[in-house]
Amino acid sequence: MSQQGYVAAPPYSQAQPGMGGYQGGFGAGPAQPLYGHYGGPPQTFNGPPTGMMKAPVSSAAGMPPPAAPSQYNPNVQQNGAHPQRYPPPAAPASYGQPLQSQYNNMAPAAPPPAQQLTNQMSTMNLGSYASGPMQSPPPPTNSVAQQPFQPAPPPAMGQPMMPPGPQSPHMSPIMSAPQSPQANMPMAGPPMAGPPMAGPPMAGPPMGGPPMSGMGRPFPAPLPPGPGGFQQPGPGPAGPTGYPQQAGQFGGHMAGPQPGMMGPQPGMMGPQPGAFPGSAGGLAGPPQKKLDPDSIPSTTQVIEDDQAKRGGQVYNTNIRGQVPPLVTTEFPIQDQGNASPRFIRCTTYSLPCTADLAKQCQVPLAAIIKPFASVPKNETPLYVVNHGETGPIRCNRCKAYMCPYMQFIDGGRRFQCGFCNCVNEVPAFYFQHLDHMGRRVDFYERPELSLGSYEFAATLDYCKNNKVQNPPAFLFMIDVSYNNVKSGLVKLICDELKTLLDNLPCEDGSESSAIKVGFVTYNKVLHFYNVKSALAQPQMMVVSDTAEMFVPLLDGFLVNYQESRAVIYNLLDQIPDMFAESNESETVFVPVIQAGVEAFKAAECSGKLFIFHSSMPTAEAPGKLKNRDDKKLVNTDKEKTLFQPQKGVYEQLSKECVAQGCCVDLFLFPSQYVDVATMADVPSHTGGSVYKYNNFQVETDGEHFLTDLRKDVQKSIGFDAIMRVRTSTGFRATEFFGAIHMNNTTDIEMAAVDCDKALTVEFKHDDTLSEETGAHMQCALLYTTINGQRRLRIHNLSLNCSLQLSELYKSCETDSLINFFAKSACRAILNQPLKNVREILVNQTAHMLSCYRKNCATPSAASQLILPDAMKVFPVYMNSLMKSAPLVGSTELSTDDRAHQRLSIMAMGVEDTQLLLYPRLTPLHNLDVGSEALPAPVRCSEERLSESGMFLLENGQSMFLWLGQASPPDIVQSLFNVPSLAHLQGNMSALPELDNPLSAKVRSIISGLMEKRPNSMKLQIVRQKDKPEMLFRQFLVEDKSLHGGASYMDFLCYVHREIRLLLT
Repeated sequence: MSQQGYVAAPPYSQAQPGMGGYQGGFGAGPAQPLYGHYGGPPQTFNGPPTGMMKAPVSSAAGMPPPAAPSQYNPNVQQNGAHPQRYPPPAAPASYGQPLQSQYNNMAPAAPPPAQQLTNQMSTMNLGSYASGPMQSPPPPTNSVAQQPFQPAPPPAMGQPMMPPGPQSPHMSPIMSAPQSPQANMPMAGPPMAGPPMAGPPMAGPPMGGPPMSGMGRPFPAPLPPGPGGFQQPGPGPAGPTGYPQQAGQFGGHMAGPQPGMMGPQPGMMGPQPGAFPGSAGGLAGPPQKKLDPDSIPSTTQVIEDDQAKRGGQVYNTNIRGQVPPLVTTEFPIQDQGNASPRFIRCTTYSLPCTADLAKQCQVPLAAIIKPFASVPKNETPLYVVNHGETGPIRCNRCKAYMCPYMQFIDGGRRFQCGFCNCVNEVPAFYFQHLDHMGRRVDFYERPELSLGSYEFAATLDYCKNNKVQNPPAFLFMIDVSYNNVKSGLVKLICDELKTLLDNLPCEDGSESSAIKVGFVTYNKVLHFYNVKSALAQPQMMVVSDTAEMFVPLLDGFLVNYQESRAVIYNLLDQIPDMFAESNESETVFVPVIQAGVEAFKAAECSGKLFIFHSSMPTAEAPGKLKNRDDKKLVNTDKEKTLFQPQKGVYEQLSKECVAQGCCVDLFLFPSQYVDVATMADVPSHTGGSVYKYNNFQVETDGEHFLTDLRKDVQKSIGFDAIMRVRTSTGFRATEFFGAIHMNNTTDIEMAAVDCDKALTVEFKHDDTLSEETGAHMQCALLYTTINGQRRLRIHNLSLNCSLQLSELYKSCETDSLINFFAKSACRAILNQPLKNVREILVNQTAHMLSCYRKNCATPSAASQLILPDAMKVFPVYMNSLMKSAPLVGSTELSTDDRAHQRLSIMAMGVEDTQLLLYPRLTPLHNLDVGSEALPAPVRCSEERLSESGMFLLENGQSMFLWLGQASPPDIVQSLFNVPSLAHLQGNMSALPELDNPLSAKVRSIISGLMEKRPNSMKLQIVRQKDKPEMLFRQFLVEDKSLHGGASYMDFLCYVHREIRLLLT
């Protein structure tokens, strides 16, 4: 069955002056390459690793190489252009000469080849290219879709690669009517305006970057085996046994970096004069026709369409393998046998039946599981099933828990497991007769038989040391060094805790929280406080020996807040005054966490540490750190060391925390480098969070921090958790990404798990799957509630299996795919150069899309870009991911910010990565104050901004209110109470509360968005053309990035060219 996807047409590959990084006018392009993916400084050429050399394929000089894809070789250009690698500069006239006969297999609609090029010349201004040798364009193949697909063998090791030509589409394609019910929009532009890869492949500086070393495989040198989905390739097969060499996902033998995949590219550099209105530089030569940005797939349109089509409709989970509405769509969910998409989303809801099919399409098979996701008020909370002393019923062989996939047989006396097919006896107390359809008559009365998600009350066998658990505790640990006291932070925290502790989380139905609380302050030494309810005044005990940490008191350290309220109030009043005169600026860090672990051990409970810390721990103590920030490492192979935590005591500490069920939340207030990669290591392995407030000031950042603290203390959470993902036969979970710790290959351990934490699980085949039975997965989470009860939370999901790749592509979910890629890339940068990671991302994008094009789309001209309907906006997310702080090699970004974002991404759910990589840009200047509905967001591009407009941008981490230069004075007056923008204060972080409908509406929109997101966001108000606007612009992800990175349009062309290289 052939299905047509979203079609975008030429002139994708057309080179235009003043575009693609060529400056208008003469002269070489700018020295600083601005395309993040390729922009490294020139690197020295390394010899190829031994054992990997491939002999170059030679062909008679002057002849086009053989038709089969050949190795690269300095004397052979794969696409039959010039025989010489760097031919002498040819006169521009060579453009008009007749070309080789291969051009004659072009689409009949095209004009004769020679005339075509002349036509093309008229749309170009050759003078605007940097001077350099020219070559004829490579011939297109038009029979692409029908050709057998053979991945090109890796190019010869160490051979320099042809930098691809500039490619920037700036001509408007003609949109023709959609051809099929899915969003197939063939954009069949001018019938074949120029050969598909028109434009001189070598216009511009002869070599736009370093000769590429180690080209024979995705990685230039033998690498240590890396964790995560990034398999390391080597001469032999890499990857788990029982699974054929995975082509792609961060390793494996992919078809080598594809031609034009590496190295700074002349066509992708430099600012883009004439690209967008308002950008620097003008056009040289005649005015250009532009490729209409509205003609390429729009994320906002996809989101809007899905909301219109599926928003508000009840989603029933009774159908196997159905694709849920997008994560951005609001819809009620009714559990009828599969877990709600709030708990589990998948990259595809139809798995390929065989490992070969999976390898062919390279779509990662993964689930993003958020076991504690919040359930809205209008949906039923999870039922708790209690089987008393016997505990939950499980399969004897694979230990899966009773669920809707168990089949009752033999009149109800036995059941067959849906995961391993083992037949088990039904315990006498659980026996029930079957109806005429073979279903138990109590089917609807038992949640574990009829629902996808539910909980079991766990018995003592599931508890630590087989003892009843104590309720967990919260420990507040405040850094009272000089900076924190002086800035007013210590007083702010103490004042907030007085009211915050009234809102500790409690189980539904209970009057007050069972959580115990305790307090520690510290600088170079630790101060513990006895706040027993019997005391009139709190007592302080100091531990100065930080090398051997112990807790000096047991009774009175962890107390019930309601009972000790008066003493705690007293303490919180005294702390700011006690340290007001302190001028101690050195701090310790590891001993603080050790003290928390010791306290929980002594109290035999699990719990959470809230640590408020401001500087690098430099005092003599375990875990002392020194500054290792080195901007010279950016864009080198050693850049990965900036993200790696310092080993030793920190690694050991993570293990101790997880073993005790001690989760660490870290609130950082740095004014300079603090080595977040190391300090945040413990939180990121214990299910904790890291919040960071650079150059904290109480006036501007206080509310932002307090909102985070309130959300953090009040959110629903489970402690001392261990989780396992079971699957039916034929596939299994192999990789796990998240704020987790793993001692073995199956048990996922989390000191705590809250409603915002998600983990991503990758699956691999170990056998063939069956189309009839489909595939089942069961996620079982054992945890302690905030009341100290031990529970099992079960989520079940069933997927389809298919031998048709078209089914897989139809049921893909872009938002889940990008979550998987973001996490696996964030893990890979710990072990590999960033350049490799970015290459692998592009490579895999091209592979997934070319496999669709080859196997599922109706045959069409090679010049058309055809995308699967479910993945048509995948390239914009992928491009945005490659421009994100951790993956972009820029010295302008702080190392700590990059490390912080890397760790945040690792714990994100699907909705968080979606918003982070495609921020919401909402116009507010034409608000209907009376309407409840929010204005529709617009595309994230400078082109959408207007001088008289006002836009709100948010991505879950940052929020901006952008004001155009010509904002109407009445709007400015209504919102800010000043007559014009010129009167606006520079550093406003909140809107004044004014009594008018517009002010009320805008403030309610902002607070509504803040409410929805896991983190609080500090509102930054920016005026057009002000300096802070630069910060705002880096969130316009469809445009070129300030720190290096292509625009969405350029990236789409680039991917299109890669797809065509894979298909030829």
